[in-house]
Amino acid sequence: MKIATWNVNSVRTRIAVVSRWLAEAKPDVVCLQEIKCQDQQFPYLEFEALGYNCAVHGQKSYNGVAILSKFAIEETLPGLPGDAADEQARYLECVIAAKHGPVRVASIYLPNGNPKNTGKFDYKLQWMQRLRAHAAGLLKFEEPLVLAGDYNVIADDDHCWDVSAWANDALMADETRAGFAALHWLGLVNAWAAADGRGHQYTFWDYQAGAWQKDHGIHIDHILLSAQAADCLNAVEIDRKVRGWEKPSDHVPVIAKFDL
Repeated sequence: MKIATWNVNSVRTRIAVVSRWLAEAKPDVVCLQEIKCQDQQFPYLEFEALGYNCAVHGQKSYNGVAILSKFAIEETLPGLPGDAADEQARYLECVIAAKHGPVRVASIYLPNGNPKNTGKFDYKLQWMQRLRAHAAGLLKFEEPLVLAGDYNVIADDDHCWDVSAWANDALMADETRAGFAALHWLGLVNAWAAADGRGHQYTFWDYQAGAWQKDHGIHIDHILLSAQAADCLNAVEIDRKVRGWEKPSDHVPVIAKFDL
């Protein structure tokens, strides 16, 4: 079973690129972030034609997350619990009826948080606390759990091309890293670190200043697993070639392969 995560930076703008990648890579489940459309604007027909069921939690012009699945989607939870006033579409959780039993999957678009010392950074940290609280509850089910998405966290110094260039950014702030580490303290396993974790493998290259051509990237897209999912993990791949396609997202897909 192949489960992927990808911040597509507008699913309608990127529909040709996403459809091409789905046809070539053939993932079973895909967590999309930053779809930038409302539910009724989502390109259901294009993805259904490729054999995917679709669950969508959209928002006008900004944010938005979705999950595509070749298996039936049995349950959905749109929105991260813990703040009824939060209207930003950044979390979607589904139970997937996989071949060997149910798998709980969430698509996550964690807030950027810039600039620091503003309400945006406070919101990021509060959102991470809510995610930790919700994840702690999910882990009590003792089932395969996959929390995949754009975490907007540079977790380690070797996850960016130049530490000094990001030193004052919310993505690398001590508080941000501590919030991400707290998820691991719950018992969640970072799929990339578990399967490989060697060297600098980036998942994002800015459109500006020739970042892609210079390989000035950062690693901010992550797949976190419960012990039950981690036990079935075989490999993780970052499909960086997609960044070189015509009209690409600034992120690339991350794919985890499981015996599930």
